[in-house]
Amino acid sequence: MNSVTTGIFHSLTSAGGFVSGEKLCREFSITRSAVWKHIELLREEGYRIDAVTGRGYRLAGLSGRPVEAEVGMFLNTGRIGKYFSYHPEASSTNTLAKGLAQEGAPEGSLVVADSQSGGRGRMGRSWYSPPGVNLYFSFVLRPAVPSLRVPQLTLLVAAAIHRALGSHVPGIQPKVKWPNDILIGGRKVCGVLCEMQSEPDLTHFVIVGVGINVNQSVFSPELRHLATSLANESGSSVSRAHLLADVLNHFEPLFDEWLGTADLSFIVPYLEEHSFLLSRDVTVEQFRQSIRGTVNGIAPGGELKLVGADGRSILVSSGEAHLRKEPT
Repeated sequence: MNSVTTGIFHSLTSAGGFVSGEKLCREFSITRSAVWKHIELLREEGYRIDAVTGRGYRLAGLSGRPVEAEVGMFLNTGRIGKYFSYHPEASSTNTLAKGLAQEGAPEGSLVVADSQSGGRGRMGRSWYSPPGVNLYFSFVLRPAVPSLRVPQLTLLVAAAIHRALGSHVPGIQPKVKWPNDILIGGRKVCGVLCEMQSEPDLTHFVIVGVGINVNQSVFSPELRHLATSLANESGSSVSRAHLLADVLNHFEPLFDEWLGTADLSFIVPYLEEHSFLLSRDVTVEQFRQSIRGTVNGIAPGGELKLVGADGRSILVSSGEAHLRKEPT
């Protein structure tokens, strides 16, 4: 939308009722016919707008898409999400955000897509990204910290998402699965992928990519027992725009606190309280080895704390954790 169309949208949203065409003409220094053209542009974007002779125009319904105009209605951050790029379809929001970061985009720059043709998860896995139902977004961070600390951001983002889900979708009981997933009832509802460009003592930028299954109702047979959505778990549809704003609203203060501290100590109790793996026997698959043990917490540096069969303590900094099944 251009600036005038966006301005008319904001006038309609803030009014809470009808706004006369004459008022819009004065506010934007345009003719009545020009006002009508902008109203039609908003309708083409999916907004329901009533037009009544003698009363003017009233916003009767939002588009339901996670576009800037709708996310901005709920966003109260200082910088995260303030530069907004929306795409009906993208190969990968992480790829687009990386391009923006390399061109000098400011911290907080946000890329949102309604669908992805090449969505990615950890370890090169694909992320199924159908249109019209879920959230796929990435944003740029430029933390002035050594690259050794950057992996901690994955858990920080997971904590923000967990808080947003808990406050936005009552009745669900999400759990954080180290290092980057949110589960409901043991099935995945969200994944986080962080990628960075750095030198040993300098982080140039970090791309935080997030996929959340919001209103998807049907999953393929191979995913049905592994994945779920907020709508399936809560029994009602969820506003993608509002949820996206909630995630960013929760993340920014956590990020600022993290920048002023040495590690994740301030959020570790929360992560452990809502951990999916705590006190459970797991196998952590790494590229060249598997590590077995019982989870007894998360270290301040973000590592998973295990107790091995021999009683020794083990810190695991990376890998894919799986619950160990009891022999039958």
